[in-house]
Amino acid sequence: MERRQGRTGAAFAAAVGVLVCGASVTGCSGSGAAAEDARPTTDAVGTLHRAAATLVREGSSKARTSMEMATGGTRVTIRGDGVYDFHGRLGRLTVTLPRDPAGAEEHRPITELLAPGALFMKNRGAGVPADKWVRVDTATLSDGNLVTGGATDPYAAAELLRGVRKATYVGQTEVEGTPVRHYRGIADIGLAARSASAGNKGPLRAAAKGFATAEVPFDAYLDDQGRIRKLRQRFGFVNGERKTTVAVTSTTLLYGFGAPARVVLPASADIFDGKIAER
Repeated sequence: MERRQGRTGAAFAAAVGVLVCGASVTGCSGSGAAAEDARPTTDAVGTLHRAAATLVREGSSKARTSMEMATGGTRVTIRGDGVYDFHGRLGRLTVTLPRDPAGAEEHRPITELLAPGALFMKNRGAGVPADKWVRVDTATLSDGNLVTGGATDPYAAAELLRGVRKATYVGQTEVEGTPVRHYRGIADIGLAARSASAGNKGPLRAAAKGFATAEVPFDAYLDDQGRIRKLRQRFGFVNGERKTTVAVTSTTLLYGFGAPARVVLPASADIFDGKIAER
């Protein structure tokens, strides 16, 4: 396979096989949160900076993800479901792709393994044997794998909050029955990269250069223990062919803290080393 992918739009399409780089793309949905309270907390920025470390102390959780973009008047949503080990920075997601916009073809779910600096995908299709994994070095992706795999790595999403400069406390609400505090702000990817864990430094540095802007608007929902329950982030990158900005909204839900999250990475013999066919 090609180890480096120069354009985020092309990488995203190659990884999930469903989004077309040359399509006309518009922005995605907003936060849909409770009415804004505008009262800042005494340490909103500090609370958000500590969110990733809080997850590490928790150890593990279950996770659900969604990634949305609008193309050609159609909203495309890619969903993921799995577990994440915050101690080992390892995750496993089953990523479900939407039907083809032009027909009723069903895509087989893709199994994704998330690891420091790497993304492994199975059932990738397009010439990859069914028993083989595709490995991508996330530091070589111009988006740092924040959108390429159709799901944002939950720990990378949390570490982006290390790049928050200003944040506003919106108010109290609930996420799936759990009381949470809602924060809204903008994170700087480059700033986040400076204090990120070793496995995320390289990918975040790449994303800071590869996106249309290093600023990432977000809505974060933290419970009373400072754990992220919901995190919605909005990314923008330049479509290489049309030179337009593509907007992608990534949402991560974390729950079931302490759930078993054993993730075993594939052996080198099980990794596909051929070329992935373009769709």
